Amino acid sequence: MTDLDLADESVAGLPAFWSLIHVPDDAVPAVFGHFRRVLRPGGPLLLGFHVGTESRLKTQGYDGHPMKVHVHRRQPDQAAAWLRDAGLTVEAHMLIEPDESVPGALLFARCPPLGSEVHPNHGSLADRHTV
Repeated sequence: MTDLDLADESVAGLPAFWSLIHVPDDAVPAVFGHFRRVLRPGGPLLLGFHVGTESRLKTQGYDGHPMKVHVHRRQPDQAAAWLRDAGLTVEAHMLIEPDESVPGALLFARCPPLGSEVHPNHGSLADRHTV
């Protein structure tokens, strides 16, 4: 996710469910920048993650399988800010299972429609798509 080998505006929609939990905070803005780059104008992004403020090393997976992976919990407002900084429009976010020990969050964002904004790395999208 930190170096998506996909063409610009080549993806109609992007689900990112509980995969971002393995990306450290300092790399999240680059990931969201790639998401923004590959999404077509108007394309949706559905993001799901664990809510919290801590990171931990997970050494045991499902059914007791050994593993060694970091799990990062985040606040929905921080994830929404990173999405906006990447040029995406946040349309909704929802806390799920709020009474559990580790709640989840779902954020729905969208790549702005063609011509509605200036892309941070490429200038006006309208300028790039004139005929």
